[in-house]
Amino acid sequence: MLKGKKIILGITGSIAAYKACYIIRGLIKQGAEVQVVITPAGKEFITPITLSALTSKPVISEFFAQRDGTWNSHVDLGLWADAMLIAPATASTIGKMANGIADNMLITTYLSAKAPVFIAPAMDLDMYAHPSTQKNLDILRSYGNRIIEPATGELASHLVGKGRMEEPENIIRVLDEFFSASAELQGRKIMITAGPTYEKIDPVRFIGNYSSGKMGFALAEECARRGAEVTLITGPVQLKTQHSRIHRIDVESAQEMYEAAQTCFPTSDVGILCAAVADFRPETVAGKKIKREKEEELTLHLQATQDIAASLGKIKEDNQLLVGFALETNNEQQNAEGKLERKNFDFIVLNSLNDAGAGFRHDTNKISIIDRKGREDYPLKPKQEVAQDIINHLVAVLTH
Repeated sequence: MLKGKKIILGITGSIAAYKACYIIRGLIKQGAEVQVVITPAGKEFITPITLSALTSKPVISEFFAQRDGTWNSHVDLGLWADAMLIAPATASTIGKMANGIADNMLITTYLSAKAPVFIAPAMDLDMYAHPSTQKNLDILRSYGNRIIEPATGELASHLVGKGRMEEPENIIRVLDEFFSASAELQGRKIMITAGPTYEKIDPVRFIGNYSSGKMGFALAEECARRGAEVTLITGPVQLKTQHSRIHRIDVESAQEMYEAAQTCFPTSDVGILCAAVADFRPETVAGKKIKREKEEELTLHLQATQDIAASLGKIKEDNQLLVGFALETNNEQQNAEGKLERKNFDFIVLNSLNDAGAGFRHDTNKISIIDRKGREDYPLKPKQEVAQDIINHLVAVLTH
C-alpha cells in the first residue's frame, strides 16, 4: 500500500543515520516517493550525496538552497507529503518537536505537515529513560504522532531495548500497515459519544465528572483515518478534532447528548458510546445562583437521566453494531458482562480506576475487550494506541 505515496524522511544527528539508506531503499522498492530532509548534525553522519543518489532528489537541509535567494518552502513540503517519517530521531530533535522550537528545516517542515507523522527514536538507554525525554515523547503522542519503537513485551521491562532505533524493515512495515488500514472503514458511518456531561444546579454550578474526552476523540480520529464518516457527539471538553471526516456536535447535558444520539444512530453503521454520561441530574435547576446561608444545609433532589446506551440498544438493527464502555471500581468483570447483555452491546471496553495510569484525565489507558466469546486484555498504552486496538477489534467484527 506504499505505491505512489509521498514520504518525507527526516534524518537527524545519530549514529543510526546510516540505516536511513535501508529505509529509503525499502520505501522506494514498494513504490513510494521519498524526499529527504536532514538536520545539519545529520550531515555529520551521512552525506547528502549518498541520500540524493538513492532518492533521485536533492536533499533538503537549509532554508535557502543557494545564495541567489532560492529557498525551500517547508509549507509546500508539508502539504506535499502523505506521511512524514523521522528516523533516526535524537533526543534533541524530539525535544524541539514537542516544544515547537523551529530552528532548522526539519522542525519547520514537521510543524507545517498535515500528514501523519511517525517517529523512530534513536539514543542510548539513559537518555531515553530520562524523564524529560519520556515527557517529550508523551507530548508527541498526545499530538497524534506515532512513535515506532522495538516491541518489548510486558510493562515491567518497558525500557529493555528502548532507545535503539527500530530496524528499517519493521519501520517500513509500520507505514505499510498504516496505509493498508486507511480504507478499512470506507463508506461506514460511525457515531461516537465522548467526554463528560454537565447537569446544572444553578447558573454557575453543575454535577459533572473528570472525563477529558481524550479516549473518545482518539477513537474518532482513528475511525476517520480508516475511511469512516464520523459523527462525534461530545460533552464540554478542551479538545479539537483534526480529521476532515469528523463532524462534531457539541452538547452539555445528558439530555442533549441523548437527543443527538437518538437522531444520529439510526443512520449509522456503528455506535461507540465512550462518553461518561451523568446518571442523575437535579430535579429542579435554580434560576439564580444559590447563596450560602449561615448554618443552612443544601439538599439536592436528583432524578435519573435518560439511559442513552439502553435506548440505542433497543432500536439497534441487525446490520448495526453498538460498542459500550464500562469504567468500574469493583466487580469489574461481572459488572461489564451484565452491562453487555442489558444494553445489547456487541462488545464492551472495560477499564478500571484501580489501574494506575488508566481512566479519566490520563493520556494512557489499560483496557479489556469483552464480548460473548470471551475477554482479551491489553497492557497500559497511550490512548491513540488503545484506540487502534479497539478499532482493530471493531473491524474484525465487521468483516466476519
